[in-house]
Amino acid sequence: MEPKAWNTKTDNPKLGYKELADGRHSLYLLYNYGYNSDNGKTARKKEFLKLYLVSTPRTPIERQQNKDVLELAQKIKQERGQQFLNDREGYRLKQKGINLFVYFANFIEQSGVADKHVLEGSLKNFQAFISEEYPQFANRIEPKNLSREMMERFAHYIEDVHTGEGIRTYWQRFKRLINYAVEKGVIKKSPCLRIKVMNTNDILGKDILSREELQQLFATHYPKESETIRRAFALTCFTGIRHCDLATLTYGNIDYSNHLMTFRQSKVQHDSSVSGVPIPLNDTLLAIIGKKPEGAKDSDLIFALPSIEASNKALRHWTKRAGIDKHITWHCGRHSFATNLLSNGTNIKVVSELLGHSSLKFTQKYVRALDDQKKAAINSLPQIDITNI
Repeated sequence: MEPKAWNTKTDNPKLGYKELADGRHSLYLLYNYGYNSDNGKTARKKEFLKLYLVSTPRTPIERQQNKDVLELAQKIKQERGQQFLNDREGYRLKQKGINLFVYFANFIEQSGVADKHVLEGSLKNFQAFISEEYPQFANRIEPKNLSREMMERFAHYIEDVHTGEGIRTYWQRFKRLINYAVEKGVIKKSPCLRIKVMNTNDILGKDILSREELQQLFATHYPKESETIRRAFALTCFTGIRHCDLATLTYGNIDYSNHLMTFRQSKVQHDSSVSGVPIPLNDTLLAIIGKKPEGAKDSDLIFALPSIEASNKALRHWTKRAGIDKHITWHCGRHSFATNLLSNGTNIKVVSELLGHSSLKFTQKYVRALDDQKKAAINSLPQIDITNI
């Protein structure tokens, strides 16, 4: 069967083939974009389908194989034709369709944001979701392929594969990628508008370190330990500062005269108007930070920290050496700071301000965690026979 029999006069795209050196026919779709006034030529584009016909089928198996391949190619042509018709308006030959996987990855790489690893995680979530639910876009997805239904399903996917704070965190970071594309005109309108994930702000999903465990941890030393990791994690546990903010903390952020540390939270500066945080420093915290070296600039970093992955690995090794049987990550230090303050009677509003939260609702989860600790403490009491009381 020749290509003329595969198409009607009005088909766009049309199905054709290219003869290969091995004798097979490689099928493609030929799109006609009409007359291009810039160069005076008709604009066309080929899309090879990676489908092949046996040029001279000799057996029933080869003939059936060709028939199946042609049926699949015709189905693809019909789907592409409808899609092409929908997208025809406003198309420019010079502007190729953007692969959002690549576009988002480039943005993350070039943006230099402190929470880069979280953005990378949100993109990996999206790629895994697309591969599972929309395999036709597994390697390439363009803005025109996005839909509200797809985003709703992705939101449910995040709720299924993550727990606790991770759900909201990954969804917010994905929306940041989408909003960036909208801002740059790559996506006309965000398909994520008014889509919310399950609210887990009242759930503390990570382990915390009690005051006794903190003493146990910092009393533990071992060969080849990192003094930088020890000092930096101590500052997190006693101020609540995040790893991403520690990594960019400079001597200019420390007011030694007034015992004050001020910085702008990298994680929420795109999502909250309350990203600046002032934290009072006592003598212990100033000792952890250390004096500004002679000749150092305000822009010099205080802690030369490794990546969050490497920092967590060092922290796991340290907690294991200390005999602490909990899954402790760097962010657990921030949670421990908040919970220990509340257990010591600190007002929740003060804790909220120290953490840089924009609302008390984000701090409420620590109160619930404290209530759970109290309940666990009561439940740990020995059972007694009350009939004789």
